[in-house]
Amino acid sequence: MFRRNVMARRRSHIEISADILRIARTGARKTRIVYGANLNFKLLNEYLDKLEKAGLIARDPKKTGIIRTTEKGRKYLQQYENLKDFGML
Repeated sequence: MFRRNVMARRRSHIEISADILRIARTGARKTRIVYGANLNFKLLNEYLDKLEKAGLIARDPKKTGIIRTTEKGRKYLQQYENLKDFGML
């Protein structure tokens, strides 16, 4: 038998935030984000509060429940991807 020598690793707050921003780029409801980012609703609400206070996401006033990544959030996501490409994350 072959043994898997892969250790499970927890995602950092930065990685989770980037996942949420990536999913919300085109607009998404909480359920879509929960499944896409592999979170539970309690944890998602904590992240959404922090991301909204930071100005990285916004709730769509016209469509109830739709969460969108703001321009600032897109820039954050781009910087995250750049650091990831350089092996910094």
